[in-house]
Amino acid sequence: MQSEKTKGASGSENQGEGDRKSAERYNEETHEFVKSGKVEDAAEGAAGQDPQEAERSEQAGRERAREVDPAVHREYDKGQK
Repeated sequence: MQSEKTKGASGSENQGEGDRKSAERYNEETHEFVKSGKVEDAAEGAAGQDPQEAERSEQAGRERAREVDPAVHREYDKGQK
């Protein structure tokens, strides 16, 4: 029995951060992909990527991860209350 707190807007059960159904679906689809024999083709396609382009893409992703949230103002040099 579900409480009203665990039901989302659609009436389905809210699984929260550890969504087991999505994880199960991902695992099943990954296993199917591996069994399909398409892994080698996908790896060969990725191997043809320009190394410099890959480096630029990786660097751009790392820079985004370092961005500071402008909505959060912190004064680290002052003690905590």
